[in-house]
Amino acid sequence: MQVAIVTGASSGIGLGTAVKLAEQGMAVLGTGRDEARLAELASAVGDPERIATVAVDLTADDGPAIVVEAALSRWGRIDFLINNAGVGSPKPLHETDDETLDYFLGLMLRAPFRLARDVIGHMRPGSAIINVTSTFAVVGGLRGGAYSAAKGGLTALTTHIAAQYGPQGIRCNAVAPGVTVTPMVEHRLEDPGFRKMQTEMTPHTRLGRVDDIASTIAFLCSEGGSFINGQTIVVDGGWSSTKYLSEFALKSEWVAR
Repeated sequence: MQVAIVTGASSGIGLGTAVKLAEQGMAVLGTGRDEARLAELASAVGDPERIATVAVDLTADDGPAIVVEAALSRWGRIDFLINNAGVGSPKPLHETDDETLDYFLGLMLRAPFRLARDVIGHMRPGSAIINVTSTFAVVGGLRGGAYSAAKGGLTALTTHIAAQYGPQGIRCNAVAPGVTVTPMVEHRLEDPGFRKMQTEMTPHTRLGRVDDIASTIAFLCSEGGSFINGQTIVVDGGWSSTKYLSEFALKSEWVAR
């Protein structure tokens, strides 16, 4: 039985991914900071033989070691690492203080780096690391700030791992979600400007769903994704790769500032 570690597994994309991988027959170790919310993951999987959770601060000095030991002591192997844990609501460069900068980089770049470093020695041919990045690492965006810096760094780490460890049969790819309806972004969608930027510029009929991302990650962990290495798979309905404007936006009256 293959074993996957999923960080940030107590809600949103992480929760959906952990459940999806368990449905495909994997054993899953889900990490998060809130034990009560992690209990929801265990309940959703419903098979105690294939689910374990650990409440841990991934930015702590011993965070990665705790996660790796939990997986190895339970199942004796690690086949997949899904670096998903993250935070949102960034501010522009000039409004970002050092505390926020350190927190964003610590959780979304340093922690994945350290966890991958601790995991890689336990992986065998056929294993893979999937880093969850963002369209903010693909195109420039307003208010990206420390979030864009962290996700961009994670993209570069992805290609390094792919090159360095691909010859050992260990792949590494990134999945870059666009705006996906999760608890982390729901409040931002209440901002009319932010919502219009997504809905009126996405050549699709809807915004992203958790299952869109989880299914992409699951594919990269499957035999079908076994020759994909060093890639960023963007899952955003075409938002970042087109210059689309909806009929509503095209017919709207521009008001001079």
